[in-house]
Amino acid sequence: MAVIAGRVCVTVVLLVCVLGGQALDLLMGTTTSGNSPSTPRVRCRCASYPNVTLCSWPEPPHHPPTHYVATYSERHRQSVTKHCHLIQPGSSSSDLISASSSSSDRLWHCHMPSLKLLTDYIINVTAVYSGRSSFHLSSFMLEDIVKPDPPVDVTVSPRDSKHLLVQWSPPPTWAHLDIFPLKYQIKYQRESRGIPRSYNLGPIESNKVVLKMKPGAYLFQVCAKELLNLGECSDWSSPVKITIPRTR
Repeated sequence: MAVIAGRVCVTVVLLVCVLGGQALDLLMGTTTSGNSPSTPRVRCRCASYPNVTLCSWPEPPHHPPTHYVATYSERHRQSVTKHCHLIQPGSSSSDLISASSSSSDRLWHCHMPSLKLLTDYIINVTAVYSGRSSFHLSSFMLEDIVKPDPPVDVTVSPRDSKHLLVQWSPPPTWAHLDIFPLKYQIKYQRESRGIPRSYNLGPIESNKVVLKMKPGAYLFQVCAKELLNLGECSDWSSPVKITIPRTR
């Protein structure tokens, strides 16, 4: 829907769609007196359930300096609104967050501490400059946006001529392993050909597994997921290569 009066244009787009495991985009719009800033493309993630929740969006590449206002509230208590703690691209806090992110964009982050479990939240991110603005309004529940950081310190070593030992450490950002354990999935494939295969593990096996493999060069990666299947698996860890020689 668009309304034009003189040089002022108000555009509102209503999105009604439910995507399992994703934040629900409720409303996006712009209010302009000329060229408007890009509508923030906001994505939310809980990297350490339940108290490390970040909503992030890329900094637009070719716009004047933009001021952001980010607020959030419980969906059924929208009159009680809180301001996010904003983290700018290039800050020391942003560098630590971006180190675990696969995105190449310069990202703004909105940190929301101590959110409640099993509660719908609404976040409103508004980009403002020179009297112009655009906004993104989303709804999410913590349990739907859980996504740990990838496991670290992945190593693969031969046990004998037919078996490999795969070991890793849980993501250091996952703060409550004793209360909210992680489970893991291993992906491996031949370096030059072959279909990727996976091996699912629960938390009981600790952080290692022995696999029987045929001779060849392989790439191994590991991802982490909350034990009760909340949200989604982490991004894959960096690949580790190992070659099993043929025996004579």
